[in-house]
Amino acid sequence: MAAYADTSSGPADRDDGSPLAAGITKKTLLLFIVGDILGGGIYARTGEVAGEIGGAIWTGFLIAAIVAAFTAASYAELVSKYPQAAGAALYIHKAFRSDLLTFVVAFAVMCSGLASAAALATAFGGDYLSQFVELPQILVGLIVIAVVTAINFRGIKESAGFNVVCTLIEIAGLFLVVVIGATFLFDGGGDPGAALEFNDDATPALLMVAGASIAFYALIGFEDAVNVAEETKDATKSFPRTLFTGLAIAGGVYLLVTIIAGMTVPANTLADSDGPLLEVVTQGPLAVNSKVFAAIALFALINGCLLNLIMASRLMYGMAREKVVPEVLGTVHRGRRTPWVAIAFTASIAAVLVVIGDLTTLADTTVLLLLVVFIGVHVALLKLRGERVDHEHFKAPTVLPYLGIITCAGLAVQSVTDDPKLVLWAGGLIVFGLILWFVERAVR
Repeated sequence: MAAYADTSSGPADRDDGSPLAAGITKKTLLLFIVGDILGGGIYARTGEVAGEIGGAIWTGFLIAAIVAAFTAASYAELVSKYPQAAGAALYIHKAFRSDLLTFVVAFAVMCSGLASAAALATAFGGDYLSQFVELPQILVGLIVIAVVTAINFRGIKESAGFNVVCTLIEIAGLFLVVVIGATFLFDGGGDPGAALEFNDDATPALLMVAGASIAFYALIGFEDAVNVAEETKDATKSFPRTLFTGLAIAGGVYLLVTIIAGMTVPANTLADSDGPLLEVVTQGPLAVNSKVFAAIALFALINGCLLNLIMASRLMYGMAREKVVPEVLGTVHRGRRTPWVAIAFTASIAAVLVVIGDLTTLADTTVLLLLVVFIGVHVALLKLRGERVDHEHFKAPTVLPYLGIITCAGLAVQSVTDDPKLVLWAGGLIVFGLILWFVERAVR
């Protein structure tokens, strides 16, 4: 065990009694949020949104960003009021005091993160990696899961540091998309009018909602950050503003990228590509080698995978401390001070999803699970409004959780309408969780 004697992951003691290391600063948290949102979603799903909407890709991302902002407001109030690990499950538990309901929400959030991690690990082995080498996609996905699990186990400080590096790289990649695309347009290429064009198979409003249900996958990630609140310095004060700042930065980048992409490359070309942004950066006088951009995209994908696995493992740890899931999941490694049992458990499920799922199904299952959870978070916020705490905290305008409920429900219905089998995927994961729930209580 001497190999794990290093305690550089964080300080040895904390005033609040938490065994986790408070190694995340405000700046690191901002990069955590931006990095999670700007993960593989924009690199992998822009083409699908283009296929649904047409050249006006940005409209789907705009609607998705607005829905995300409504939900972020509820999370900002709740995390500043209850700055602990476990996120949505903790809020549901405090609001309804139902162990079963709390477990269902906790497992849904965990599964959303694991489905997303599996989707990104699967995407890692697709067109971007094929610029360098052709390997079986499932094998690549399993290797990615193993690598990020090792980083997660190493420590939150190390994981956050890796995230900082990857975030800067993926931001640089999106900057390249904007600069190269804009230069191509100013040079007379592309079609600026395409940014306002919609497919003719439905009304623009319906197309935008359908596109938003796909684009929403690229906006998720802000909710992951609340699960590391216990590892963040001065979370009560730093979280709300940092959360909104991160969402605003990511949303602004997405709008700029998708406007440029829609004008630079025909929508059908984007829709036919598994690496849609590659189509943009190979245009015009500033075009770059496709391998350069593919490498950047791979960093974005692995970063998103890591952050999702961090979220899932911390959620399981938090629920174990609340005694909602088996307490063994709350075991913290004495040397690394990370919840190693929860890390191993969640990584195992992600590996199974890599084997049985595909990119589109895993990504859409992630969205459906989170939309249902977000509705629960808004309801919990309204129910907890009367509960006082002994410190000041952020308070969202009352209208926002109501708007959040309506918009999240609308996107969830749209997702199921587009692909009814998502109900089976999401429901199957929840049923698996319920089986674990009842088995654990039967053997107590």
